[in-house]
Amino acid sequence: MRSNQKFRIYIQTFRMDVDFMENRKLTKRDYAVVSSMLFALFFGAGNLIFPLHLGQLAGSNWLPAALGFLVTAVLLPLLSVLAISITRSEGVYDVGLPLGPTFALVFMVLIHGTIGPFFGTPRTATVSYAVGVAPLLPAKFQSLGLLVFSALFFGAAYLLSVKENKIVSNVGRLLNPTFLVLLFLVFVVAFSRPMGNPAHQAVTAAYTSGAAVNGFLQGYNTMDALAGLAFGVTVVTAIKMMGKKDPNEVALVTARAGVFSMGFEALIYFALILVGAMSLGTFKVSADGGVAFDQIVNHYLGVAGQSLLAMLITLTCLTTAIGLVAAFAQDFHKHFPKLSYKTWLGLTSAASFLFANFGLTQILAWSTPFLMFLYPLSMVLILLSVFSPLFQRASVVYKFVVGFTVVPALFDMISSFPPVVSHSAFGTLVTNLRMTYLPFAQYGLDWVVPALVGLVLGLGFYVAQRVRQNNVSNNASEESVNN
Repeated sequence: MRSNQKFRIYIQTFRMDVDFMENRKLTKRDYAVVSSMLFALFFGAGNLIFPLHLGQLAGSNWLPAALGFLVTAVLLPLLSVLAISITRSEGVYDVGLPLGPTFALVFMVLIHGTIGPFFGTPRTATVSYAVGVAPLLPAKFQSLGLLVFSALFFGAAYLLSVKENKIVSNVGRLLNPTFLVLLFLVFVVAFSRPMGNPAHQAVTAAYTSGAAVNGFLQGYNTMDALAGLAFGVTVVTAIKMMGKKDPNEVALVTARAGVFSMGFEALIYFALILVGAMSLGTFKVSADGGVAFDQIVNHYLGVAGQSLLAMLITLTCLTTAIGLVAAFAQDFHKHFPKLSYKTWLGLTSAASFLFANFGLTQILAWSTPFLMFLYPLSMVLILLSVFSPLFQRASVVYKFVVGFTVVPALFDMISSFPPVVSHSAFGTLVTNLRMTYLPFAQYGLDWVVPALVGLVLGLGFYVAQRVRQNNVSNNASEESVNN
């Protein structure tokens, strides 16, 4: 009897603990930690170096360029987080589900492959190495240095994400605050001793009249709209492990954390673009943002600045890598459960290590075409998800919009491949077709008009279906009354 009583007491205590965890209200500290984690997952090396380079390219036109950049680098990622919340989704698969399970699965694999082990995740290691570590090593040790660095980097990413319930604390409480402190020091120095007045700096040719559009397209490079869909599963899992199980409450926490983290990210982007524009008072336009950041930090802090830069870049890249490998493993384990979360985590970490050693130049060259294809599809899916309550997430609307978007997106992908593809006879034919027949093709926005046409047709069919259903329902009601 005594053992049975102990067992009953244990069960009652366990149930009380579970009820407490499920009903417990998240504190402001909890929200801050989730927001910090979400910010850290989004803010990688590209988020640090692309705005700097944009500021240099735009010069005195930095403000319209910044506003365009914020649309694709802040607003779209925020909408992707809201899309997860509004549709009560747990990841990118659920966002694509109105188009059918086959499309949803293929879309999930493409998104995770692009921002994961093939392009996005390897870039976190190659950028941090190229910007922060490579300048400290002799030329003859560059390849070996990348091999060793990427092995240590993805080994750390694996270890810090192998326990799902520790991702919040590892990223939100430890790595991200350290990164923000270091970045704050850079801003204090840069704005207290500006290198030039941004309003008086030269503007490159592409930004004299199309600063906002070019800033918009530069935001593609952050990959954050795609990452927002992929990170959904990581954020939702983390919130559930903090005690929130109800889908409505999980959605509310996700939305609040997204608004806070992306608002903070917008402020940092403005500061980085300004620093880039100010740097033209001392330096010429650099080859890329990594070179620009290296010049700026070394200008102010010398050798110590290079060490600070190495630490800053590595921290921000590592937090993003943790989010990417964890999201990949969580989603793939969910849909291909024969392999465990740890196995998928090991596979994506190993593949990321392998592709990282192809080098940053190759990764950037081959990732751009896939971004040009996936970004339009992701943008329309994000917007459809956000406004889905207006048309009850009807699949007919999704099918028309995505169907009309996919063709110009494919054209953009083919035209963006390296010359071996884009300059071939087929590539040239596709480029001529899109430039001749698709509006806004010269701006890389040739998918916009077809998507709008698809939206009008899709909503038209949706309304027609609703009217037909209402008529059938009314006729049935009248027949039942007459009988």
